Amino acid sequence: MKIAITRLAEKGLQDREICEAFGHEAHIVSPLEAVLDLEEVERFFSAFHEGMFDAVFFTSAYPAEKIAQDMKNDIPCRIIAIGPKTAEILERFGHHPEILPEYYSRAFVPYLKDWIAEKKIGIPRAAVKNEKLIKGISDAGGIPYEFRCYSLKPTGKILDIKDADAILFTSAMSFKEALLPDISGLIRIAVGEITADVMRDAGVVPDVVGDGSLKGTLEALNRHLSN
Repeated sequence: MKIAITRLAEKGLQDREICEAFGHEAHIVSPLEAVLDLEEVERFFSAFHEGMFDAVFFTSAYPAEKIAQDMKNDIPCRIIAIGPKTAEILERFGHHPEILPEYYSRAFVPYLKDWIAEKKIGIPRAAVKNEKLIKGISDAGGIPYEFRCYSLKPTGKILDIKDADAILFTSAMSFKEALLPDISGLIRIAVGEITADVMRDAGVVPDVVGDGSLKGTLEALNRHLSN
């Protein structure tokens, strides 16, 4: 099965490998493009290398790919990844990340429990609002330091899903900003519950909902196909 996956173009190679392992072909389509804010990245590096943070939380794979390679490995700081793909990138650069039990930012505070009180948390992320995460950290007694290291800009191009059998939306924003042709004949897949809710609100009911990771979503797809 050929699956159109809404990803930043930079993330395509690994998606193809994972899809092949599940018996599918990935076709990367990009409703968004990332633009790094180099000054903000430098502000994060300066704070991190001065030992400012007790933990750094990577909320997606993109900042891990662009930032983690220049983070020193001997800084006493917990490195936390939102999911296995982000963790794999961090490990590649010599870090030893922890992975949230659920692949959503809402799981961050419950994962850290009482440890978070009075701890400084660095968050290099996109310039997209996540007020629940910041408020959750503050309400638990933590001190969030958000670094909006990159912006996500719509490409303004209609997605090329010709010959695809399914379309997989990897985030709520990638669905919201996608310029879509007719997808009525495709299997519609949401990477997780949040993306699925946004799709339903727009009248697009997903046929498959994953666990927030690509591997878990492909497992759910294969279960759907076997029924």
